[in-house]
Amino acid sequence: MDSRFAGQVAAPEFSPGLDWINVEAPLSIGALRGKVVLLDFWTYGCINCIHMIPTLERLEAKYGAALVVIGVHSAKFDNEGETDNVRQIVKRYGLAHPVINDDQFIVWRSYSVRAWPTFMIIDPRGNIVAQQAGEVSFAAFDGFFGGLIAQWDSLGEIDRTPVALTLEGAGVPSGLLSFPGKILADAAGGRLFIADTNHHRIISADLHTHAVIDVIGGQNRRLSGFDDGTFDTATFNKPQGMALLDNVLYVADTDNHAIRALYFADATVTTVAGTGQQSVGRAGVGVVGAGTTTALNSPWDVTFGGDLNTLYIAMAGTHQLWALDTQTGSVSVIVGNGREALRDSTFADAELAQPSGVYVADNRLYWADSESSSIRAADLATGTTYTVAGTLENSLFNFGDVDGVVGTSRLQHALGVTGSPAGTLYIADTYNSRIKALDPTTNTLTTLGGTGSPGAYRDGALAAAAFDEPGGISYADGRLYVADTNNHALRVIDLAAGTVETIVFPNPEALQISGQTTVIGGNRAQDDLIAPPAQIVAPGAGAITLRFVLPDGCKLNADAPSRFEFNSEDTAIILPVESMMGSINDVIVTIPTELVVGMDTLYGLLEVYYCAADAATLCYIDRVRVEAAVTVAAGAAGMEMVIERVITLP
Repeated sequence: MDSRFAGQVAAPEFSPGLDWINVEAPLSIGALRGKVVLLDFWTYGCINCIHMIPTLERLEAKYGAALVVIGVHSAKFDNEGETDNVRQIVKRYGLAHPVINDDQFIVWRSYSVRAWPTFMIIDPRGNIVAQQAGEVSFAAFDGFFGGLIAQWDSLGEIDRTPVALTLEGAGVPSGLLSFPGKILADAAGGRLFIADTNHHRIISADLHTHAVIDVIGGQNRRLSGFDDGTFDTATFNKPQGMALLDNVLYVADTDNHAIRALYFADATVTTVAGTGQQSVGRAGVGVVGAGTTTALNSPWDVTFGGDLNTLYIAMAGTHQLWALDTQTGSVSVIVGNGREALRDSTFADAELAQPSGVYVADNRLYWADSESSSIRAADLATGTTYTVAGTLENSLFNFGDVDGVVGTSRLQHALGVTGSPAGTLYIADTYNSRIKALDPTTNTLTTLGGTGSPGAYRDGALAAAAFDEPGGISYADGRLYVADTNNHALRVIDLAAGTVETIVFPNPEALQISGQTTVIGGNRAQDDLIAPPAQIVAPGAGAITLRFVLPDGCKLNADAPSRFEFNSEDTAIILPVESMMGSINDVIVTIPTELVVGMDTLYGLLEVYYCAADAATLCYIDRVRVEAAVTVAAGAAGMEMVIERVITLP
């Protein structure tokens, strides 16, 4: 046996009580004897961790059941530690291996891990055989695993029995949008551009009616790819930011590590920068190369400034800002030495931390520095950088949810920044699930909207509106357009009225992807509202009864997670944990409550998947919001609220 492939130290067992995803029950090191186990210690906002996902997929495909990859999610940010958020990201990244939510760093500490990502390799006898921090190439992993598995195979100790998986979201039909990452409002042209990121396509809609105009990215299939061609045949891989110039839409095609140009005059797509491969190493400021022969690294957003020949690029993967000269086709590094940190200096010496949103105003290039949870600016006249929101310390761990002046204010992994002609900057404070405003003259941050509760969704007044990890934001004509990523929705904030509405596509059939079980009527913006008459009820135990009347010949879809979600505005309606969120498995569901004297409003979201009894592949979704005013007073009748929903086929 080659000593390189046999460990001497037993791998620590997984602690009990951890939340596991993609498996029905927790796994153990002991039960995995006979397997080569690769532990991937990661956190979901980390670009280096994201870069490793395709490599892990290739390893899983090549070595099959001999190799078990287990993601150990040890969260950097508070928001990343919530199990429901980890479940969302597992679906978003399409992870097909077991994942542990190690939010208390129990597994992390037992393996003495120090950085994201870190990889631990365990041999078939349960001993640690290798460890490595940082990004690792497929070739390096492949060479090691090939030799390791061959040697243990020769001893007859490789077990190729597959590990049973229950993949998160498996069997659930896709909605019309899937984790939209960025949005761009074109006031002059009356258009709205949407990066439908996990459907790997770009959508063009009417800015005012929201009718779908074009779908770019092979709308007849949901597969990713890297193909130029017509709007119907071109393919993308998790596109994000967009910028418009002369009827050409430039797109940061993030997972293709490329910039694509969409020409609306002839409905074609061309790659203008990037080779489709992630760059290796980092270039210094001023280094110039031909766009189509220079490898890029996870471009996340793009924007134009005063010089309309220059497209600014948030190059998240190298922690830099780049530029594309649209006249010559050359690309260059303009800000950042490539080291990940928060350090303001000259353009050549500044250090950035995963820039993910860019915006230009008054000869300043603002960017959302996501891993330092700050908003920073590059003064294009003086060639220096400075911070305008968030911490002033050189730290990647000073995050939070605090309004105030720069240095005092705190954000949490903000991904988007835009501005209005009046000069106010607006921020998608992603992990706080809020929208914030920044006065760049005083560098003062204020909360504009969002409750700060991840997983929530609510329209209405800004103070009560709820978002879930919004990743993109754009301004036009007094309105903010928000890509509400984890809600799979697009929201509009009317700044004058102080309200939030969700965009409704009047022609949702234009977004249906043929060949897959896309949910018909699955546009979240089409949610109806049930508003029962105001009730006066007695304190004590109460109940909410949900009653659904399905169309004739239809049944609940057992393979899709029909659910309810309730919360209250004040403290008169007390909802036990099991009453706040749960599954709908029958047409009648009873939810217990506790009531105390006072006034309150009950908010709810009901989401029902149903299908034709004789054609289960034809799936429908019905979503309805609930808003009920309740006064709790002594002497009133007990609460027995019945919410009935009569569902009709769309």
